[in-house]
Amino acid sequence: MLVHIPSPLRSYTNGASKVEAEGASVDEMLDHLDKQFPGIKFRMIDEQSRMRQHIRIFVNKDTVETVKAPLKSSDEVRIICALSGG
Repeated sequence: MLVHIPSPLRSYTNGASKVEAEGASVDEMLDHLDKQFPGIKFRMIDEQSRMRQHIRIFVNKDTVETVKAPLKSSDEVRIICALSGG
């Protein structure tokens, strides 16, 4: 499946804005990404396997609430990082 990587995480993907990944769930897809790009999953998922507050994941334009959300190989995944600061 095609995964769109937000600019704050592109340092993990050598600058790539789009990468290919596999997995039957969001969690499996993130594991696959982490094997290709070590450390990227921890930037999105905390120690309790929950999405970090500043991360949103969309599958085919629908937001997912949990890493258990199912995926198909034809899905398109967009990872969005919220901006914060003062």
